[in-house]
Amino acid sequence: MNNQPPSSVNVGILGATGMVGQRFIQLLENHPWFRITWLAASDRSSGKRYEDAAKWRLDTPCPTRIADLVISPADPEGAPKIIFAALDTDIARELEPRFAAAGCAVVSNSSAFRMHPNVPLVIPEVNPEHLHLIEDQTWRKESGGYIVTNPNCSAIGLVMALKPLEERFGIEQIFVTTMQAVSGAGYPGVASMDILGNVVPFIKNEEQKMEEETLKLLGSLDGEHIQPLAARMSAHCNRVAVEDGHTESVSIKLGNKLGRPVTKEDMLAAWAEFTPLSGQNLPTAPAQPVEWLAAEDRPQPRLDKNRGNGMAASVGRLRPCGLLDWKFTVLSHNTIRGAAGAAIVNAELLLSLGKLEPVKLEAAAGA
Repeated sequence: MNNQPPSSVNVGILGATGMVGQRFIQLLENHPWFRITWLAASDRSSGKRYEDAAKWRLDTPCPTRIADLVISPADPEGAPKIIFAALDTDIARELEPRFAAAGCAVVSNSSAFRMHPNVPLVIPEVNPEHLHLIEDQTWRKESGGYIVTNPNCSAIGLVMALKPLEERFGIEQIFVTTMQAVSGAGYPGVASMDILGNVVPFIKNEEQKMEEETLKLLGSLDGEHIQPLAARMSAHCNRVAVEDGHTESVSIKLGNKLGRPVTKEDMLAAWAEFTPLSGQNLPTAPAQPVEWLAAEDRPQPRLDKNRGNGMAASVGRLRPCGLLDWKFTVLSHNTIRGAAGAAIVNAELLLSLGKLEPVKLEAAAGA
């Protein structure tokens, strides 16, 4: 892996006016490797200044340079060759292949292609080797373009906590109940009269996504396809009255890689010593991907969602499980690590591996 910061390269954002698009803008402002030069959104926004088309809803000001950019049509002609996609699923199914066919690296936050057999679903600290799948994509062979996806916001924190355990001990069963923030539904999200003082025990397609994506992420690359982790999994997904931060209660049955029962000390060591090489020196990756909190009432969204600049998974409340082996709590920031930040660190990994090399050469030629 190169891991040397390149000269700044131009990037674009599809779906720039939505909440995930705004989070992309916030996180990419002052990024050492990437510079936003192109924004696209719906037809009703095309041709307008960004400031006029989008109502900014984040807790930092919209960057002045971005506010003055004119929104382009959602068409690959004239777009840069690195595209961050923040699109609704149905729109993504139509637009993302068009950009990939035009030679763009589409780094997507959408669920549209996550489970496609030759589209990598990637967390750099967990399964960077799955990026090999892009080489089998028709777009890659014909134009150099491809699609890479990041996981669902509920799966990503869970998988970061499970990866070091699966590596050391193996995992046979996973049971998880989520308490998911309203920001995961986008803006305006869930109506206040539906969520205040309430828990909604249904999020459309969420449980299926969480189960399928978790097993794909923890699976192994077998030639030109992914062999999902051979574990049984059940997920219960709930929407709760929290602004940001998905909290998950997890029980797991471990394998027998150690040849003896796994102790609490073994579990804590697995998390503490989890320092994957693929996350090192990537600007957006957290120094410690999984942070253990010893206090009996942590993690909490209000206190812990921004650990690792919102890119780390926090774990706590580790204790024996009366049905399986161990149970614990996981927290992750759903719109940073679970959305825009996940796609950005994927693009950083691609660039460090030379998978965006044509873009670097093009940028150098135009300098």
